Amino acid sequence: MTSADMTPADVFASLDDRSREVFRRIVETYLESGDPLGSRNLSRLLPMSLSPASVRNVMSDLEGLGLIYAPHVSAGRLPTQAGLRFFVDGFMQVGDLSAEERDNIERQLRPAAPDQSMDAMLSEASRLLSGVSRGAGLVISAKSDPVLKHVEFIRLEPTKALAILVGEHNQVENRIIELPAGVTASQLTEAANFLNANLAGQTLVELRGQLERLKTQVSTELDALSQDLVQRGLAVWSGGGAEETSTRLIVRGHANLLEGVAGADDLDRLRLLFDDLERKESLIEILNLAETGSGVRIFIGSENKLFSLSGSSLIVAPYRDGDSRIVGAVGVIGPTRLNYARVVPMVDYTAQLMARLSRAGR
Repeated sequence: MTSADMTPADVFASLDDRSREVFRRIVETYLESGDPLGSRNLSRLLPMSLSPASVRNVMSDLEGLGLIYAPHVSAGRLPTQAGLRFFVDGFMQVGDLSAEERDNIERQLRPAAPDQSMDAMLSEASRLLSGVSRGAGLVISAKSDPVLKHVEFIRLEPTKALAILVGEHNQVENRIIELPAGVTASQLTEAANFLNANLAGQTLVELRGQLERLKTQVSTELDALSQDLVQRGLAVWSGGGAEETSTRLIVRGHANLLEGVAGADDLDRLRLLFDDLERKESLIEILNLAETGSGVRIFIGSENKLFSLSGSSLIVAPYRDGDSRIVGAVGVIGPTRLNYARVVPMVDYTAQLMARLSRAGR
């Protein structure tokens, strides 16, 4: 019977003290260096007196349970994916962050200026998580339905204009839009004035409904070109259409994932990982993974179908707005030998801070 046929409690109960210690040393060596640990070196590390031959017998039992394996003949042992999961669930001690570590995270995420954008803080959170792990820092933010405060159109070329849209918390979106043929500067101003007078102070969903109700008024007060600009302005704020994803992804620390890459197979796995991250459905999947559990969730290798081909691990936690809605997630993606005990509390506390910023309306 392997560990796959037993509950974690059953597996733990089946191990005596020396088996647990041998297993723990093998996993910790792997997490530290990525190297297999042999019986001779292991016998020197153990707190109890155990010969290399006895260590090999213990290793054989652990292999039978599916917790460790030999990467090649006469090599030391490495933990299997099941072994890593067993270690995380049954052995790993996740401590709280020190006051100094908390202060350091808060200092890095604290807005540098009152008008600092949320995007800047999301990017900083991603960079921060990359710095404390051997992987890439990941931040996903679900775009909220913002309240519109001000709209302005600035002509750039005869057929192009810059649409400037300001939300109630001073978040700004600048987009280039195509102008209808023959549009004049006064029509740009007229369209912006109409939006600011009639539609400011509402969310995008409310704006669309209001525009529908004001169609008759739009037709009488604005000519066809200005009416077109009004609708283009709303489309720009919405991100270009309903078919586009409502989430954004920020990843920092790609280079960390290249450390220790030994050959073509490793590079191929990294390419698969980056391809996964670039797919829009991947963002939604990660948010769903974060939402289905409470607090930090750990996915090791193929446990998460999203990264099963690349064999990467994902540590992720959601963060919520003032209405307890999940509006994003923070985490770390990296090799299976991430320092889980250190990264988990970092991800957890970063998610708490992002929730605080989100509730503050930043």
